[in-house]
Amino acid sequence: MVEVQRLRPLAANLAADLPLGTDVASVRRRIEGLEMLLERALTIPVINRKVGLDAIAGLVPVAGDLLTGAMGLYVVWEARNLGMPRWQLWRMLGNVAFDSAVGSVPLAGDLFDLLYRSNTRNLKIIRKHLDKHHPATRVIEG
Repeated sequence: MVEVQRLRPLAANLAADLPLGTDVASVRRRIEGLEMLLERALTIPVINRKVGLDAIAGLVPVAGDLLTGAMGLYVVWEARNLGMPRWQLWRMLGNVAFDSAVGSVPLAGDLFDLLYRSNTRNLKIIRKHLDKHHPATRVIEG
């Protein structure tokens, strides 16, 4: 019982930090968090290059590329819910499809995943749309 009482404030703080809403600002934070997880969560010390789950999971044949492809499609789905134009959604789908197709090639695809960041490209498209149509969600990065 004491353990549960200690965890409640922690769970409340965690829930407060998660952007679970359907408002544009919450969607933006979710997409930015997912992009960071997929593309630049860790730094390789020797070459000082940021990598994410996309490059790491890509080392697992088939399953890794399917998982990261599905996560990339989630970003496109969120963009669709934001009301982005169809041509931008197709462009984003093309980025995910290209990344998944080339990334599935053994060895060469793993190197490609280090260089081609489809989720970062898609985040750039989404940010441009949001900055134009929802400027209140813009975050000044320092």
